[in-house]
Amino acid sequence: MSLSTGKLIARRLINGIVRTLTYLTCEVDAHELKRVPVVGPAILIVNHINFLELPILYPRIPSDLGVGFSKKENWDNPIYRLLFTNWNILPIERGTADISAIRSGLQVLREGKILFITPEGTRSHDGQLQQGKAGVVLIAMRSQVPVWPIACYGGEKFMENLKRLRRTPYHVRVGNPFRVNTHGVKVTRQVRQQIVDEMMYQLAALMPPPYRGVYSDLEHATETYLEFEHPGDSNLLRARQVTTRES
Repeated sequence: MSLSTGKLIARRLINGIVRTLTYLTCEVDAHELKRVPVVGPAILIVNHINFLELPILYPRIPSDLGVGFSKKENWDNPIYRLLFTNWNILPIERGTADISAIRSGLQVLREGKILFITPEGTRSHDGQLQQGKAGVVLIAMRSQVPVWPIACYGGEKFMENLKRLRRTPYHVRVGNPFRVNTHGVKVTRQVRQQIVDEMMYQLAALMPPPYRGVYSDLEHATETYLEFEHPGDSNLLRARQVTTRES
């Protein structure tokens, strides 16, 4: 489960370079990543704005056990290939229900590692949440491991700011973890979509309202299939309490 000495040194060297580059180009507010577990098994669900999530998050999580996915064609880029090899990123076929990716994800969790998943499956570019896809549900259901929601926002203006030699404010928020429990209900396509929507609402609850996209209506969000360690840990509940205080 541990990395070889050579690979660990290479990863830390690359992480140091990437951290420096992101600090030069972004004002990174990522102190909440200290909450992410050092060991797994665990799933981290992250919204997908653009390419920035990987260089911002991977060098800053407090674990060398992170594994993620990226579209297969990215391996044609030699820089991506170098980074992905050192960060344990696995290739997947974009636009397909890649069963091999689900199997790989489950194996990663069986090995006690931490699995990064972007439920939207594609970049939003504007930073607003898109509808999640149900692949993450299958992994969360079968593994029964904690799911940690991690919301990123601000990165949608990166290229515009870079052209003007401005640093981009980039924020990372880490919510309370939960597990998926179907309570014995037959898991139809409709139920799978409800579960992934409930997971996405947990991400939305961590973000300012302009970024919530299709998950803006927190008042009608449900948590039927989500279980928290403590009743008050719901990220939705906390967001609603903030809204009530501000209104």
